Amino acid sequence: MERAQRIGIGSIAVSLAALAMKGAGWWLTGSAAIFSDAAETFVNVAASTLTVFALSVAVRPADVNHPFGHAKAEFFAAAIEGGLIVGAALVILHEAWETWLLGELPRLSWFGIGLTLLGAVLNGAWAAVLFRVGKRERSPALVADGRHLFTDVMTSFGVVGGVLLGIGSGIVALDPLFAALVAAYILVSGYRLIRASVGGLMDEAIDESLLARIRKVVSEQGIGAIEAHDLRTRSAGRDIFLEFHLVVPAKMTVAEAHEICDRIEAALRAAVPGLTTTIHIEPEGKAKHHGVIVL
Repeated sequence: MERAQRIGIGSIAVSLAALAMKGAGWWLTGSAAIFSDAAETFVNVAASTLTVFALSVAVRPADVNHPFGHAKAEFFAAAIEGGLIVGAALVILHEAWETWLLGELPRLSWFGIGLTLLGAVLNGAWAAVLFRVGKRERSPALVADGRHLFTDVMTSFGVVGGVLLGIGSGIVALDPLFAALVAAYILVSGYRLIRASVGGLMDEAIDESLLARIRKVVSEQGIGAIEAHDLRTRSAGRDIFLEFHLVVPAKMTVAEAHEICDRIEAALRAAVPGLTTTIHIEPEGKAKHHGVIVL
């Protein structure tokens, strides 16, 4: 089992513990705002389970039916997680409306509030682990899980502050209002997560900074060639795919051109882990005089 998968299993355990704490906090206080926090944590449990499943699929090697591997499974998990966030937001809005109609203040329970905050601290510590491992392993699912948990931490502290303010001021509307604000906040988070996942599923190009690093390596290692043009990239989870046309002198032998390609590919693998490169060799008559000029 890879480390990313072990981290995913750890996320399930952490989310279940935080859910129990926040669920108890809601039961003790009757607060719609704390209910919203617990509902979001329930999504964390489902999302973490999806992440573990996605990672188990993503690490499978390429096969006849999936010659480019299975890494895009992580994007599916992140997209479903975004949908779960949106669903949780709708449930929270319904609870906020019911609380508004009821017109009662939450019950002051320091134990319940303490449990809610403890769940938030636990999530915050685990979010830091997910960010660190997700970026190192180049795992969109783990990074998405960490981003969601961090959102949960911020809303937890805001929710507790709103509950205490409502009880202290006697303003009944504050509790459902803060619940509605949490719903709006996580709706935005869900939209962003879905947007990023769809970009990966639609073979969105890599970011400009990484592309600039690739162009630099091609320029420096393509000695003997004339130019490289029509660079195209796409990402699939932790894997990145690159293809481009390399223009070489017309009199260059196939062996010499192949040697240049090997040198470029080796340098790219060292500079960009997880990169798979496809190079199309063309004679100098195909030069477009744009793209990457070889140094």
